[in-house]
Amino acid sequence: MKKLLVPLSLALAQMFAVGAFAQATKTPVAGTSKGEADASGAMAASSAKATKAEKDAAKASRKPEAAAAAKTERAGETNESMGKTKAATPDEKAAAAAARKASAAAAVKKGEIKSGEK
Repeated sequence: MKKLLVPLSLALAQMFAVGAFAQATKTPVAGTSKGEADASGAMAASSAKATKAEKDAAKASRKPEAAAAAKTERAGETNESMGKTKAATPDEKAAAAAARKASAAAAVKKGEIKSGEK
């Protein structure tokens, strides 16, 4: 019974907590139309939408600065290790694998690592 009741009560508490902490919406004050500011400032006055010409002018003024910023190199974007790695030969890989296997076998023999056998 506890196994069923505890999770259900936690889920129910979460459902009520979401509603309790949700932001309350204020209804418009009588006499104001939708979008107008009321006396208490609960609703902001609506701003005029920008025209296509105004948007294009703003975009054109930002474009040269953005293009220059895109061409400059920023910190942290360079990969200094690129091309400096050395590929291991198959013989080196086999030697490294044998060394790992030998060290693991020694650790199992000492009892530091359990071999899975019981």
